[in-house]
Parts: sequence; C-alpha cells; structure tokens
Amino acid sequence: MDESQLIEQLNAVSFPTLGHFLEEGFADSQLRAMVPNVKLVGRALTLKLVGADAIAVNQALALIQPGDVLVIDTDGDWQHAPVGAVTSCAARCAGAVGIVVDGAVTDLLELREAGLPVFARGTSLLTTKLHGRGDSQINQPIHCAGVTVHPGDFVLADDNGVLFLDPVTAQNVIERALASDRAEPQLLTRLMAGEPVSSVLNIKLS
Repeated sequence: MDESQLIEQLNAVSFPTLGHFLEEGFADSQLRAMVPNVKLVGRALTLKLVGADAIAVNQALALIQPGDVLVIDTDGDWQHAPVGAVTSCAARCAGAVGIVVDGAVTDLLELREAGLPVFARGTSLLTTKLHGRGDSQINQPIHCAGVTVHPGDFVLADDNGVLFLDPVTAQNVIERALASDRAEPQLLTRLMAGEPVSSVLNIKLS
C-alpha cells in the first residue's frame, strides 16, 4: 500500500492494539498527553536540542511540512521548556499534526486552547533561550523517551502514550492489528452476555 493508505489505516487502528503485536518503539510511559482527548499519526521531523537553544527550535519549525510531527530530544534537559504557545502555533500553521518533547513544555492552558496534540513529560516555567550555539541537530536520528527515532518514522500518540514506528514495521503489523480490532466487539458482547471467560478467550483449564 502507498503511504497515504498506510496513514489512513494507522489512523483507524486502536493504538493499544499495536501493543499486542509489538515490543519495540514504545516511549517511556512518563511521556504524556498535555492536550487531552487527541490522537495523532504523522511523520517525525527530529530535533536533537543541545544547550536549551531556542534558535535551533525555530530552525526546526521552519522545516516543517504538512503531516509532520516535531519530535524533540532535549539531551536530558527536562527543565527548560522548548515548546509553548508561539511554538505550537507556528508548528500548527506550518501543517504539523503534533509535537513530542522528551522534556517539559510551557503555556499549558494556551496549548490546550489551541488544540494541537502535544506530548511531554510535564510542564515548566523555565524556557529555552536564543543562544545560537549551533550544535543542535535537525533531521538526524535522536533518542526520545527510550526510543531511537529516525526522520520519517511514524509517530502514533494518544492519551495512552506514544509509539514510534519505522515504515516497514508499520506495514507489517497494521493488518493484524486491524483484524484484532474488528474481532474485539464480539468478544465484549459475549462476555457481557454472561458467556464464560474460558470459552470467550479460549482458555484451556487443567
């Protein structure tokens, strides 16, 4: 299938269902939705942010294409927030479908009002500065919340967490996951009708 078809199917699948079939690519569970009740599927535009440098963030924003997710590796700095109201607005206006920060964000109320999906470890009043250090890296492999993320990887995120998938893995797993989703309503119906768990879940009792 082509990329647009794959993205359509990724949007249709329940993300926790993918956890039945995969072990790799799941971000640390401390990475949480800052904007509730959202779901995103997009391609990673990566930023390795060094020295809390806001200029590097701005440079990454200038490269966003429609459908991108800005994924920021803060180099272990969970105190300086690289994303706030202006950053989120700039990303959204450039066509980004979300932002993932392995660290903190700020302007939480404004982020929620804007509605762009944002995922982070928490919030901070302390922000990045216009240092212009020059040692940050854009669109290179990064390490985000325990996962190595390459530019162009799929980013899947909702209130349950964040998953990074390379395109090949996404292609290989999506049909099985969708089939599992299709089967689940019948299982729930049978359980609620009082059918024994052992029968519904095909459990062999010794």
